Formats: sequence, C-alpha cells, structure tokens
Amino acid sequence: MNRVYAWWHALERGSSQDWMTNVGLLLLLSACLWAAWLLVTRHLLRAAGKTRLVWDDALIHAVRRPVSWLIWLWPAAFSLGVMIDNLTDYPTAFLSVVRHLMLVWTFIWVLLRLITNAEDAISANAKDATTINAISKILRLTVLVVGGLVMMQNLGLSLSGVLTFGGVGGLIVGMAAKDLLANFFGAIMIYFDQPFKLGDWIRSPDRQIEGTVEKIGFRMTVIRTFDQRPLYVPNAVFSSIVVENPSRMLNRRIKQKISLRYRDVDRIQSVVDSIKAMLVAHPDIETTHRTLIVNLDHYGASSLDILIYTFTKTTNWVAYQEIQQDVMLKVAAIVQQHGAEFAFPTSTLHLAQSPERRLESVRMEQAAG
Repeated sequence: MNRVYAWWHALERGSSQDWMTNVGLLLLLSACLWAAWLLVTRHLLRAAGKTRLVWDDALIHAVRRPVSWLIWLWPAAFSLGVMIDNLTDYPTAFLSVVRHLMLVWTFIWVLLRLITNAEDAISANAKDATTINAISKILRLTVLVVGGLVMMQNLGLSLSGVLTFGGVGGLIVGMAAKDLLANFFGAIMIYFDQPFKLGDWIRSPDRQIEGTVEKIGFRMTVIRTFDQRPLYVPNAVFSSIVVENPSRMLNRRIKQKISLRYRDVDRIQSVVDSIKAMLVAHPDIETTHRTLIVNLDHYGASSLDILIYTFTKTTNWVAYQEIQQDVMLKVAAIVQQHGAEFAFPTSTLHLAQSPERRLESVRMEQAAG
C-alpha cells in the first residue's frame, strides 16, 4: 500500500519517468474502478427496489452516472498531466484547477439528478404536484447559483467582486428586462396563490384562453387547448385577467327548458310534480345540497315553458352528458304519460270575408238546412 501511495504522489509531482506505463496503469485503474462501481450500484439498486422508500432509489440513480464519468475523467486529467510533463515544457498547474472543477461539477450534477428523481417519485402519488414542481425548480436554481459561485472561486475570481458586480448588473438588467421579471413574479404568484395547478382545466372570459395546464414555468405557462394545440401564456398575463377554474367545480348544472302546448295547461302541474319526483329519485342527481327547480317559467308566444334546473353529482364531462341525456329522455316519457305534447312554433291566421262571400256562405247554410 505504501508503494501505491508513493507512486500516486510521484504522479502528482510529475517525478515519475516511465510515463507510458503510468498512463496505462491509470487507464487500467479507471476500468477496474468503473466495473466495481457498476457492480456495487447494481446490487444497491436491487436492494433499494425491495423497500418502499423513494429516497434510496432516487439517490442511487442520481449518483451512478456522474460518478461513472468522474472515474474516467479524473485519471484522464492525471494522465494528461503526465504526458504534458514528459513531452512538453508547458506548465500543468491548470490541471489541478480542472480536477477541482470536475469534483464540483460532479457534486452539482448529483444534486440536480437527485432533485429530479425525487420530484418524479413524489409527484406520482402527490395531491399537489404544482407545489412540488415549484420547490424543485427553486432547489435547482439554488444548486446552480451556489455551484457556479464555488466554481468561480476555484477559478480564482473574487466572490465579493462578483456579488458587487451582480448587484449593479442586476439593477441594470432588471430595468432592461422588466417583462421577464414580471413573468417571474407572475410565476411566484401562481405558485403561492395557486389559482390553478398542473392538470387543471382553466379559461378566461377576458382572453381567448381555455384548456388544460401542462406546465408552469418561471416565464410562461403552457396550456393545451381542447383541439390539442399548445398555448403559451406569459405568467404576467395572469395578474391582470380573470381566471376561471372549472376543474374545482363541485357539481355540474343541468339547465333546460321544455315547451308544452297551451291546450295542455291543465296538465302542467302534474307534469311538473312528476319531473320533480323523477329528479329526486335519480341516483346521479344531487338534491340534498344543491338547488332543484322545476316550475312553469314563462308564457311563450306559442307554448308554456317549464324550467328544469338541477345539478349532477359528477363533474366528469362525459358522465355529465350521459346523465343529462337520461334525464331529458325521462322528461319526454313523463310528458307522454300525462297525455301532453311538446309545442312547436305555430300561428293562427284569421281571414276577413267580403260581403259577397259572407252572403254566399249564408245561402249555402240555408240550402243545406
């Protein structure tokens, strides 16, 4: 083991003479470590698959690929240094910075993959996927900012100078990109107020916006319209428009009018009572906590209009259509059972007769008598 340490320190100092052998040994070491790493992580994944926890699977999947790359790239940087030391007079001090940047980037990569894996695992069974998506985006942004600052420090940049420049530059950029900032704060408003979330059906009476929310980004929200076209809406728009969220409705409303003939006026009450009884007994109609109205509503030009106003228990669009059809067919059957008929627009014409026609009609009546 002492000989291995001595060999490694000789590589770091560049004092080893047999550089080709050393490069070959580094490649062989990388291959052995890589094979061992794949074998270990494969067994760990099998063990993690037997548990109900999501974090062990997320962590192993997050670490596996970045470390695999590091196993090859780290010795490659050493090999490059050995070759430069033995074949050129070029200084190799920069490779030490490169190796540090490799470590920092590997750590950043692992954290980003861990956040993504955890988000996917938790969102699969979460009730509020929008909040999880927002938290994951904030965590990714934090990791990238902190990781970027650490990498700048490794490159020899002064963090105080960077932060000072960032403050002044941020003010200038903020004034130049006010729309971008408005969209960013619009996204923050959506995440905290939650007027809608992923998968919700929303629409706005102020704009031609209607569809299902597919993605809430920091700049725009993606909505899939009902004709399957993507609609990209800047987040700042939602702070100045009215947004309706039908996905949060508790029931769906059935509001229909039926028209009966004026000659069926004596049957109106019995028809109304029968329709009410049918709706109260209907298993898919909500009558306990919602309004139920069946009444003569209007004297039409050629009909007596009855208003039917009720709510279904389901909010599913397809199921609602089936229930409404069932209700309307039963209403038609009730009208027929009571001997009434639906009215349709009609008009009665009264024609005035001339004196000659009136005299002829009287003569015909007398002759017939």
